[in-house]
Amino acid sequence: MDFHSIKISPLENYYHSEKFPELHYLLVLFFCLILSIRWYFKSCKNQLMIRWPIIGQLPSLMFNAHRIHDWTVDISKASGGTIVEKGSFFARVKIVYTCDPRNVKYILSTNVSNFHRGAEYKEAFDILGEGLLNADSHFWMAQRRVARTTFNSKTVRDIIAHKGREVVQDSLLNLLSLCAKESLLLDLHDTFLRYSFDTSINIIFGKNPKHLSTSFPTNEFAKAMDDATEALFYRHVVPSSWWKLSRRLKIGSNERKLKTAWDIIDRDIAEYIKVKREEMVANGTNGGENDLLQVYMSIKDGEKDEMLLSKMCSDKFFRDTAFTFLIAGRDTTASTLSWFFWVISKNPSVEVKILEELKLIISKKNTKGGENGFVREVEKHPLVFDADDQADMVYLHAALCETLRLYPAVPLIRKGSISDDVFPDGTVVNAGMMVLISYYAMGRMEWVWGKDCLEFKPERWIGKDGKLNPETMTKLLSFSSGPRTCIGKDMAFVLMKLAVSAIIYNFHFEVVEGQNVIPTPSIALKMKNELMVRVKERIHL
Repeated sequence: MDFHSIKISPLENYYHSEKFPELHYLLVLFFCLILSIRWYFKSCKNQLMIRWPIIGQLPSLMFNAHRIHDWTVDISKASGGTIVEKGSFFARVKIVYTCDPRNVKYILSTNVSNFHRGAEYKEAFDILGEGLLNADSHFWMAQRRVARTTFNSKTVRDIIAHKGREVVQDSLLNLLSLCAKESLLLDLHDTFLRYSFDTSINIIFGKNPKHLSTSFPTNEFAKAMDDATEALFYRHVVPSSWWKLSRRLKIGSNERKLKTAWDIIDRDIAEYIKVKREEMVANGTNGGENDLLQVYMSIKDGEKDEMLLSKMCSDKFFRDTAFTFLIAGRDTTASTLSWFFWVISKNPSVEVKILEELKLIISKKNTKGGENGFVREVEKHPLVFDADDQADMVYLHAALCETLRLYPAVPLIRKGSISDDVFPDGTVVNAGMMVLISYYAMGRMEWVWGKDCLEFKPERWIGKDGKLNPETMTKLLSFSSGPRTCIGKDMAFVLMKLAVSAIIYNFHFEVVEGQNVIPTPSIALKMKNELMVRVKERIHL
């Protein structure tokens, strides 16, 4: 056939004319491609990963972004726990994904020196500055040493216990009492976000913002933190080249939202630091150390070299450290508490056992007081337990661990490989690969936890001696493992136990039926929707 002899119809001739430039062809083709992708996804919903030319798994990721954590469960079950994938043309780095505990411990502990955060991670989390979550090398080691010493000190443990108890007694229980008396519905997830915000700000800066109040006030700083974490999550869903371009050109809702939130966060933390410096000058050495920021500002470490000492005494360092503790503690604590009460609402026997444990603690207090000729006023209502009581809250601790197994506060983490390596399961890892770990999927693997992996069973964390089982506790990786184990782990458990023990002893929640309780795509495992409950006052005979 002589292609040159083919006649062009009038319509085709119009398209080839200058009136319909080449750009329009591209727009039509792009529109058709979008329609094809939509149609293809609708017909292939049961396929976990569709490998497209050039763009790789990007469409699959975008299609499942709203259920990213459950998608990791599907992938883990299909792949056996570990899978290596090529990135798209826009993100050429290879990705190795795993939820195998052997691989995770290898990455976090055994060969931790080969798996680092990397420049890409730091840039994605640029709002954290050079805090513990972002720092590497000698500066991270120096911060880690100071943080470990600080959080292990009696001064800081007392600050955490005192400030946490203060918010529980003065704010949380007052709100619950009002809801019980007035028969008001309460959004439990929002309540715990407010609780953890107040406790975190109070512990770090020594100021209670009273975000948790019966008037449910708005707080610009808390809203900025929500906007920032949401934007940071979507930086991990879209190609890095796109969000970097959006940041540079100041386009796209997520990047604009992050910039606004960043400005608010910097402004408020700068004010807290300024006020704290003024208070320390005014009070001298007589003021004592009443919050974490003041403890950090008072640290004198002769082992630091002069340059490092200067860096760690700057407002920039205090800003990065304070915000790191805030972002690491606020959403994670709130999320865990929310999921905890959701799962025990489905497992009422667990609540009964926790209540029995709390009553036993009170009984011991009464007995101890009686032996000394003084009975403590432990039956005051509403009752708040002390941090010293928490050593006997074994079953409650186990229930929190079981919550973290199924609903880890940080469900997905990211690392980068420095050099070639081989995982314990035989997976070959090349230098420069992105490594993704899903704690969320790990908690739902039958081959890790047994056939009852989807059941909520605190008993799996308790040994025959009635104490926490050390062997099982090694499988609790939601606080990471190895050198980068979360410094604030103990602080988190103290704050969660303060809230849970006071709530369960004094109140009972009835979850409103018909709610769609699912995780939202986020760095921390927040709930997508409200968790509405009816608050009932518990009567002790």
